[in-house]
Order: sequence, then C-alpha cells, then structure tokens
Amino acid sequence: MAAAATEPAARRFMIGEQHLTAPRAAPGLHLVATPIGNLGDITLRALQTLAGVDIIACEDTRVTRRLTERYGIAATLRPYHEHNAATARPKILQWLAEGAAIALVSDAGTPLISDPGFKLVREACAAGHSVMALPGPSSVLTALTLAALPTDRFFFEGFLPSKAGARRQRLAELATIPATLVMFESGNRLQDTLIDLAAAMGGREAAICRELTKLHEEVTRGALDVLAGEAEALETRGEFVLVVGPPPADADVMAPDHLDDLLRETLAQHSVKDAVALAVKASGRPRRDVYARALDIAQRQRGQSDDDEA
Repeated sequence: MAAAATEPAARRFMIGEQHLTAPRAAPGLHLVATPIGNLGDITLRALQTLAGVDIIACEDTRVTRRLTERYGIAATLRPYHEHNAATARPKILQWLAEGAAIALVSDAGTPLISDPGFKLVREACAAGHSVMALPGPSSVLTALTLAALPTDRFFFEGFLPSKAGARRQRLAELATIPATLVMFESGNRLQDTLIDLAAAMGGREAAICRELTKLHEEVTRGALDVLAGEAEALETRGEFVLVVGPPPADADVMAPDHLDDLLRETLAQHSVKDAVALAVKASGRPRRDVYARALDIAQRQRGQSDDDEA
C-alpha cells in the first residue's frame, strides 16, 4: 500500500468515556454520511468505518477533524474538494488499486448531495473497486420531514442560480413540476429568492428551514406570498433549506394560445396590473410569465393603434 495510505497504529473510537476497537474496514470506497450540525447525529457503523479505514477523503480537513477528535479517531485525512479533485482523484484511485480502504465524507450530510464525489464514485466503479454507502444524516430529508408538506413525491433542486435572471427562469420551469420542491439557498440570497418564488408560484405552502439540528434550528412555515412579504424581517445568518409544496392537484395550466386570448380580452377592459392578476388566477401560470405575455400583447396592441391612427 502507498505510504500516504499506511495503516494507523490503532483503530479505535470513543463513545462518551467508552473506548472501542474497530476492525479494519474492507478495501474499497466507503461513502459515509456525517452530521449536518449536531455531532451526536452519527451512526455506530459510521464511527466504526471512519476508525477502520486507512484514509478519510474530506472536503475540509478542519471540519472533519472536529468530528474525528470528538470521537477519538486517529484518522489520516486527505482533502478532496471541487478545487483539487482533478489532481486528488487519481491518487485516491491509485490507493484503492493498492488495496486501501478509503472513506469519502462531505463537510456535512451525505456525500455527493450538492457536494463533490460523483466523478470519484464513477471512476472507482469503472475500475472495479468496491463502493459502499453508509446512510445517515441528510439536510434534504430532514427539511422535508419538518416542512409539514407532502412527502410522497419530491424534487431536489440543490442550489438555484445566483443571478436573478437565471434564477427566475429556473423557478418558472420548477413551478410546473407536480411534486414538493426542496432547494438549498444561502442567507445573502434568501430574501430575493423568496420574492422570486412567490412571483413564480403564488401562495403555495412553504417552509424555510434554518440551521437544521443546530442550536438555533428554526422552521418558518406559511404561504410563499406571505413569507416573501416578511422576507426583510427574516434572520439570514446560517444555512437554509427551502421546501415548497406542489401545485394544487386540481390546478389546470392554461395553454399559451388560450392565455393570449384571455389577456387580449382583459387588457381591453383593465389595466395591465389588473389584467395580469385576473389571468394568473384563471390560467394557473406563474405571475412572471403572465406579466411578460401581457406586456408583449399590450405593446403590440399599442403599435396597431398607432398604425390605424396614421
């Protein structure tokens, strides 16, 4: 085995004051879920594996070291993250080829879920190495179970685009998915994202999950339009998971041609603002899409009127 993957002198871990010995983990790549906040949320199997492998590949060695020190694990830590993956991956694959047992962990939660690791797992499988997953904490599932929204079908989006235009376009696409939506978001974009969500999805029920399993865990539930209206008062420090309920089961989305006909009728009698409000309610389409169509139709109608007068 390579020098970087030399076997630890002792494979032990601690639970409270109890010192336990771990068997050497089987050769291969072990995908180990780690706590998303509360360090007590780790499985016995995960502790045995982390103590029993030759190397722990992790996003940030400082973060993982807090976990290993908490449980008395004398582990060899090697960084593996999006910035060094191209150079670190061949080394890990070489160690696997030499018979090493390697654990892959993310800073928090289940590896590969909005974290690096996919290419490593794919190449390890292609090379014929054993790949094993140890289930455990996941902020996606934790938020989903806390949101008090339907859980029979859900769609995980991960992080939305950071730029406003791309984010709004993506939300318009997500609005038609007949499932509960789960998204990650940073605190500095939380308020803008809530406003965009309300514009795209109206008053659907939603939950803002902050600092899950940590000391200041907080879940705020309510209609999207209400949450968006209160966005400026929300705490934006911490890590966030947003959960949005599915569109109503009886919601019919109006075909584009029918929407245009409706807008022409309502624009003839109402302001753009009022026409859009009526069309959103009748069509089941996101307000932003209806507003864009209304502006286009109104401009074309004004152009036709100018031509007639000329």
